[in-house]
Amino acid sequence: MQKIISDQFPELTELSTENKKILEQGIHIVKAPAGTVMFSEGSECKGYVMLLKGTVRVQKTSEDGREIVLYRVETGEACIMTTTCLISDDQYGAEGIAETDITLAVVPQDVFNRLLAQSEKFRSFVFEVYAKRMSMLMMLVEEVVFKKLDKRLAQLLGDRKSDEFEITHQDIAMELGSVREVVSRQLKVFERQGLIKLGRGLIHIEDRAGLQLAAE
Repeated sequence: MQKIISDQFPELTELSTENKKILEQGIHIVKAPAGTVMFSEGSECKGYVMLLKGTVRVQKTSEDGREIVLYRVETGEACIMTTTCLISDDQYGAEGIAETDITLAVVPQDVFNRLLAQSEKFRSFVFEVYAKRMSMLMMLVEEVVFKKLDKRLAQLLGDRKSDEFEITHQDIAMELGSVREVVSRQLKVFERQGLIKLGRGLIHIEDRAGLQLAAE
């Protein structure tokens, strides 16, 4: 097995010699620059995707054009959207966009199905990743449905490690599953409260403790 794959996905080193050989012969490496649409809603899924380098944003767009980020696939993670499509033999239900330059390891569908059928280790790897991501998606649904936008916005800002960062109001709206106008109004409220300072494409955190209280 290629070292870069085993380094990022050590669980796959536990496959039997036979199954390692099947994986090695079938897997192929794909590279793409930032901004590339890796898959779009309604497109066909051709393989199981494991991210070796970079970040892919998976998002959903409503009929009225509102967008929400479902999750991000980071280095050393697999995309559960592809898992769902492969298992159900269905098309993609969301869009995946490379946020950075990325390197992928792609397991073709026939190889994926074969390993899933005959390797307990591979099945455990696939479904453990799937279960963890589904748990995160359920938390997202809970936040969107039950948690007020002001609290979610305060949490999002407070989670930033830097006190000043570049981000547009539209990008924040997409993260929160809201619309830009609503987000802009709430940011102005936070600014009047002295929690943040708004600049052109910039947000500066003035009071982290206050943001934490607003998020609770």
